[in-house]
This record gives sequence, structure tokens and C-alpha cells, in this order.
Amino acid sequence: QVQLVESGGGLVQAGGSLRLSCAASGRTFSSYFMGWFRQAPGKEREFVAAISQSGRRTYYADSVKGRFTISRDNANNTVYLQMNSLKPEDTAVYYCAASGGGPTHRDYAYDYWGQGTQGTVSA
Repeated sequence: QVQLVESGGGLVQAGGSLRLSCAASGRTFSSYFMGWFRQAPGKEREFVAAISQSGRRTYYADSVKGRFTISRDNANNTVYLQMNSLKPEDTAVYYCAASGGGPTHRDYAYDYWGQGTQGTVSA
């Protein structure tokens, strides 16, 4: 069982930055493949980024590649999403999720989810 709690959301102007954190409970955090997803109003949840258990491999949606960076600190059971050069279309609720399986961008493959944190980018 893993519990995930996101933080770091807020309101920022276009071109600005936000850093999201996701704190995980449990002693098996390092065994989970971690991902970030987002859901904008009226839209389906979409994959944003993911990171392997060791942190050596990362994966990004094309829409955020070059602007967002995912990282993790297994000693502190935390995964991060650094978001730079933000655009209004990045406005969404951001969720972190944990998968006990291999690399995936499919939300149904993730076993545990946080409650989400709102990120709003004004024009």
C-alpha cells in the first residue's frame, strides 16, 4: 500500500515556473515506477511524465518535453515535477501515481494515486 500526497501547485503567469512534489508513504517507494498526469476542465486525464524506479530513465509527453523535468529522491520517498516556461494550456489538476509494473504512460496501469494539486497559468 502506498499513499501519495501532492503539493506545490498554485497560480503563476505564463512563462513562469512551478515545482510540484509528491510525498509517498511506505518503505517500498523505490520499487515503484512513478508518473505525473494532469486533467484540465472538460478534458480527459493525460500523461505528463514518468520516471523509472532508479531514476535513471525518464519519459515525457511531447507537449511538455524540454519544459518539464521529473526527478525522484528515493531516500525521502518523494517525486518532483519541475515545470518551466509554463503556458495557459498547462492549467490542470496534476496527479502523481505509482505503478508496480514497468514503464507505462497508460493511467490504468498505475496502482496508486494522489488527490491532485491545482496548477493555474494565467495569460
